[in-house]
Amino acid sequence: MATTTVAGAGGISRPEDHVDTRRLIAFLGMVFGMFMAILDIQIVSASLSEIQAGLSASPEEVSWVQTAYLIAEVIMIPLSGFLSRVFSTRWLFTISALGFTIASFLCGLATSIEEMIIFRAIQGFIGGGMIPTVFATSYAIFPRSKQPVVAPMIGLVATLAPTIGPTIGGYLTNVFSWHWLFFVNVVPGLIVSAMAFFLIDFDKPNLPLFKQFDWWGLIFMGVFLGCLEYVLEEGPLNDWFDDEAVFICAVLCVAGGICFFARALMARTPIVELRAFLDGNFAWGCIFSFVMGIGLYGLTYLYPLYLSRVRGYDALMIGETMFVSGMCMFLTAPVAGRLMRLLDPRVMLFAGFVGFGAGTWILSGITHDWDFYELLWPQVLRGISLMICMIPINNIALGTLPPDRLKNASGLYNLTRNLGGAVGLALINTVLNDRMDLHLQRLGEKVSWGRDVAVETLQSMTAGFAQYGSNAQLMATKNMVGLLRREALVMSFADVFLALTCLFVLLAFAAFIMHKPKMAGGGSADAH
Repeated sequence: MATTTVAGAGGISRPEDHVDTRRLIAFLGMVFGMFMAILDIQIVSASLSEIQAGLSASPEEVSWVQTAYLIAEVIMIPLSGFLSRVFSTRWLFTISALGFTIASFLCGLATSIEEMIIFRAIQGFIGGGMIPTVFATSYAIFPRSKQPVVAPMIGLVATLAPTIGPTIGGYLTNVFSWHWLFFVNVVPGLIVSAMAFFLIDFDKPNLPLFKQFDWWGLIFMGVFLGCLEYVLEEGPLNDWFDDEAVFICAVLCVAGGICFFARALMARTPIVELRAFLDGNFAWGCIFSFVMGIGLYGLTYLYPLYLSRVRGYDALMIGETMFVSGMCMFLTAPVAGRLMRLLDPRVMLFAGFVGFGAGTWILSGITHDWDFYELLWPQVLRGISLMICMIPINNIALGTLPPDRLKNASGLYNLTRNLGGAVGLALINTVLNDRMDLHLQRLGEKVSWGRDVAVETLQSMTAGFAQYGSNAQLMATKNMVGLLRREALVMSFADVFLALTCLFVLLAFAAFIMHKPKMAGGGSADAH
């Protein structure tokens, strides 16, 4: 078989599967930058109480440390495709990495919750430009023969970073202080910025394109995505539309969404090009990415919530328990890359989502005394399944698109994963709250004070608190109510895991509805 060649810099022909060392090093630097940006979504999740105490903030205020980052990031991700075409990959990534680093440093220096929220929004917005740029670059500069190596690397980073975020955050907070959640980015961020500036040469700027920048499209997109993220984050905590702020943001979200989609379809140069969804593989890839976002961010949220509220774990203990999933992802990545060469990607998707479903099915039997070993196999299944799913989803969504559509499509693709996480968290919180109320009511009916078992239990608890004199019965009653609330919470966790099982299994069978993807030609060294 003859060796195909492509023209490299200076017109020199080289084998199609050749990878320039300089560009490989540059790409590795970009991957690490993406790792930092995704890691910072979850790195604060296990340390919010420490940040709250350090900044004298209320529980409602400190939640915005995470919400501000997510809202800003979700706006930048689809915008990055246009900016990359205007300024080039080199300048966009350099500015993103450097801005992210400076914002991280400022977050660590914050002395008030207001400063922290502003700096976190800047950090999320600027850093969000790194994530889709890496996905697009991987398919533009690497030949198809290298994708079984490149795809697992990117998939590992995209799934591992949010999974180990609580682990790293808990360790840094316990050993140093919460300030190091942000200071830890400074030195690596400066290195990544320098690598991006001096090594990236994948494409050229197209500055005249900036004259066609759709400012109204940006405003409408910002209102639409920003308000959507706010509604999804705050709705479950504030009874949804009964809260005035949530209701107003929901109205603005609908109005902004209508204007944004109309603008995207009618503008001469829309800020986000939606025609990528006309590609069947890309549309299906985005659907799978959306649901995978529910599994990725939803389970990363549920495990720490159970361990802290039911088991009473601190940040470091939660991180150590969740490390299992990260280790399984790391070990599965090379295996998944090998499977890409051997299996139909639809088979990999089916196996991955069935594995997800198996893990959540086991968790549907959860009780209040489940500990590390009971959670071990569900975490193993989750870690393996994430890698088995992530790689074929990337290839199905982006691997068949022509190079000139990759940058924009990558932004849309990554947006679906983040929106899946946001929608998933909103639904999970809503189901948890509603089912807990239902189970608490049913348990209250069963454990009526006239029943012998309830009376005996209350008497036993009262005797245990006898040393407190007249307060003994009140303390016993309070303790029993606490037990009922704990059991109701555990039962609501089981309901959520059962619902997730149904979702994952349903999507597993949907993998065979789509046609087997035919991969596009190999990436050119000079693709842009």
